[in-house]
Amino acid sequence: MSEVFQKKGDISVETAHIFPIIKKWLYSEKDIFLRELVSNAQDAITKHKRLVSLGQIEDDETAYRITVTLDKSAKTLTVSDNGIGMTEEEVARYLGNIALSGALEFIQKYEGDNPEDNKNGIIGHFGLGFYSAFMVADTVEVITRSHTGGETVRWVCSAEGSYAFTEAPYSLHRGTDIILHVTEEESAYLEGYKITDMLDRYCSFMPTEIYFVDETADTSDTEDKEPEAPQPINDTVPLWQKASSECTPEEYKEFYRKVFRDYREPLFWIHINADYPLNFKGILYFPRLNNQYESMEGQVKLYYNQVFVADNIKEVIPEYLLMLRGVLDCPQLPLNVSRSYLQNNTYVSKVAAHIVKKVADKLNSLCENERETYEGVWDSIRPFVEYACMRERKFYDRAKDAILLHLTDGTYVTLPQYLEAAKEKHENTVYYTTDKELQARYIALFESQGISVAVMEQLIDTQFVQMLESYDSSVKYLRIDADVAAALTEENGDTTDNEALTALFRKVSGKEDLEVKYQTLKDTSLPAMLTVSEESRRMEEMMRMYAMQAGGEVPSLPVSYSLLVNHGSPLVSRLSALTAEDGAKAEIIAGMIYRLSVLAQRKLTAEELNTFLTESFNLLSLL
Repeated sequence: MSEVFQKKGDISVETAHIFPIIKKWLYSEKDIFLRELVSNAQDAITKHKRLVSLGQIEDDETAYRITVTLDKSAKTLTVSDNGIGMTEEEVARYLGNIALSGALEFIQKYEGDNPEDNKNGIIGHFGLGFYSAFMVADTVEVITRSHTGGETVRWVCSAEGSYAFTEAPYSLHRGTDIILHVTEEESAYLEGYKITDMLDRYCSFMPTEIYFVDETADTSDTEDKEPEAPQPINDTVPLWQKASSECTPEEYKEFYRKVFRDYREPLFWIHINADYPLNFKGILYFPRLNNQYESMEGQVKLYYNQVFVADNIKEVIPEYLLMLRGVLDCPQLPLNVSRSYLQNNTYVSKVAAHIVKKVADKLNSLCENERETYEGVWDSIRPFVEYACMRERKFYDRAKDAILLHLTDGTYVTLPQYLEAAKEKHENTVYYTTDKELQARYIALFESQGISVAVMEQLIDTQFVQMLESYDSSVKYLRIDADVAAALTEENGDTTDNEALTALFRKVSGKEDLEVKYQTLKDTSLPAMLTVSEESRRMEEMMRMYAMQAGGEVPSLPVSYSLLVNHGSPLVSRLSALTAEDGAKAEIIAGMIYRLSVLAQRKLTAEELNTFLTESFNLLSLL
């Protein structure tokens, strides 16, 4: 095709050979070129809107729109807008010099120096962002007409950096068409599904309606049908841009399903609308997990004035809240944000601190004002909250009143409520179980005396309990098999050692160093119970967990057990008498009592189970 070149030139850059570097290395992934070009189109429209609002130009009431057109046969991808457009002088000024940003000049002229005034979202990348097109194209055409009138301008640039102004093939009312001539190597970008996927990822929530036209799509099935009106591919007013009072629960759930493609409903959400100087918006969700072993890593998407920037920008969310899912729109961050920038930026640290406050405030609000709803989700969010409290003391201080204890009777109480109820029977001591089924006998023993037992069955609970004790050393946490509460024993009960019984229990247990203690329990039906040192058990659990995380062998650490014999049990009294009358029979009964005590505390080993069965059959033979 012959062209009449009106003007020619080379791209002006400040560093030699920078153009091929931009083409190959400007972005970590090539897909971003489409985001940059659509963002530029959005900029052009935003500028036009701003001039209309200032009375600088008249509003012709034309609906603003951005159109992405794919023509596989012509090997072109076009991004069109009806924004502010450019004159020939502006094209040469802004596209002929990579070092110059047209957006910066516009902001300084019409927006002022105060960041609070810049609410219209000029992205500011019609410089380097435009040249990202050359990552997939060997030639780029710009056909544009300024809102001020004049001729339509055509500018053609090669991948080597040479450009020329030529006669425009058609006239525009106002706006810009950017036409990419896609290279053979990048022909994947001439597939409709690929462009649709990129637009869905990067442009789903941009503020101007975006349309995708695939001129090479198969239309044979629709030739006889009435053509449907084209639909925009984006939501121009995403949920985070609305006030929370304007959003329904179903809208929040639908938004969650759309963005994160998760069929499970979120537990609850936090709508953030931070004013100046932070100036950011977003919605954060607590996701629903199927079980405690499921991955707790969430996903927070970062946007810039409704333009997608990146997934999982961990620097914007505190590490201990990374299980959250959500979107954050931070217009004070640059569109092409870097990790190092985020790590050293005070604005980012303030955003993170604000998020921590909002999460804690939400937990407190639910606990105080929507207690039934909160109790319904507590078991699901508890690992999140406990982990956050362990990682950040400030978060614990903010959210501690929203921490619930789930009791074995199915009810929930806060820690202050539990301690208040425990004043008379076990002041400043919290009793808990790590296995409701295995420790059912202990639970029944405590509940019979009106002592509430908290359920702490998750992996994180052992560390969380230690953290709570470190924050407040006046409160102790004991597993129900660790100690015998004073409320379980008779006030003036017999605690005298019985040497004969002690020797007998050591013999049947096979443990000469077995510690045997004596108490008079209120529950006379229980002859004996096994208790375990809280300290040694915690150490063993901690080492086991560390070994599992490291993928190494689980160490075998000694755990201190004690057998508590109940002087108040008639069976113990008969056993004591039987030791002098029939040693063999006493040994069978003592073995059965010991083995049942072990069974109530933990699972039997293979050897213990075999012994237990043998003793059971021997006991039956005495009938």
